[in-house]
Amino acid sequence: MDVYLNFAGNCREAFEFYRSVFGGEFTVVQTFGDAPQQAQMPEGLADRIMHIRLPLGASLLMGSDVFDDAEHFVGSNVQLSLAPESREACDRLFAALSDGGEVESAPQEMFWGAYFASCRDRFGIRWMLNHELD
Repeated sequence: MDVYLNFAGNCREAFEFYRSVFGGEFTVVQTFGDAPQQAQMPEGLADRIMHIRLPLGASLLMGSDVFDDAEHFVGSNVQLSLAPESREACDRLFAALSDGGEVESAPQEMFWGAYFASCRDRFGIRWMLNHELD
């Protein structure tokens, strides 16, 4: 299981700090300006981090800036990220975790080459499921 952190515009600064603490190199750095839909994004988001990944041993520390700074508050800034081994496993876990909770993103293929879903369970914990497509 990996940890996903959300920031209100200072994700790059935070991850530079984490890299100075833990060492290593970023394996992914994508901005909102890199997204296929970047033309429809609100002004000022192009340079914000859409996804960044820093390996920490066998785990990953990942993060992004939120779309709307008003959505960033303590409790909303951490998500647990799972990497199911198949679409079926992703669907099964998503159905169980979202039951009685809130669907944020229904399972679907994403432009980064994964089958992805996210939800908040009935206890308020945020989950991301990301199955890498072959």
